[in-house]
Amino acid sequence: MAIRVLLADDHVIVCQSLKAVLEREGFQVVGEAADGREAVRLARALRPDVAALDVSMPLLNGLDAAREIQKACPRTRTILLTMHAEDTYVLQALQMGIRGYVLKSQAAMDLVRALQEVSRGAVYLSPGVSGAVVEAYRTKKDLRDPLTPREREVLQLVAEGKTTKEVASLLGVSVKTAEYHRNSVMQKLGIHETASLVRYAIRRGLIEP
Repeated sequence: MAIRVLLADDHVIVCQSLKAVLEREGFQVVGEAADGREAVRLARALRPDVAALDVSMPLLNGLDAAREIQKACPRTRTILLTMHAEDTYVLQALQMGIRGYVLKSQAAMDLVRALQEVSRGAVYLSPGVSGAVVEAYRTKKDLRDPLTPREREVLQLVAEGKTTKEVASLLGVSVKTAEYHRNSVMQKLGIHETASLVRYAIRRGLIEP
């Protein structure tokens, strides 16, 4: 049977191009999402074999969307599509249980190979990131994210220009709770203005410049 794939990328042209390649290679693209929250919703409804997620998506980034999908659909394996080859991003993804890490500069056929490997239960890394992973393990870097998953969600929404009230509504929490998380993010990062939060979110790949 064809491997059932969910694609998530907020760039329509990229998503359509990847879909065309995958269908030509015999995969079944069962759903397409333009943001992380839609990706989670579609994964719950469609239960794909593999979800291929862009890291920098609106409302919920690919890393946190993968975390939600893994909780809701344990049998769905996840692959990240990203521009970032730095060891920090790769190792955090692997530590979360993400099975594939594909550089967008090498997408298309690289994604095909990743889907084939991941669907067999293996882990796939684009050639450009393998050295980064080895180096990180060799030097025993501490790559833990200082933020909790909820704080990372709040950071992304604030960086996207959402007000505290809008953040609270999107996350289903009180305004007071949203404000608490925002203050916690600023305190942990040593950042005290929104512009610097935006720059940090861009560096982390949570949003695009």
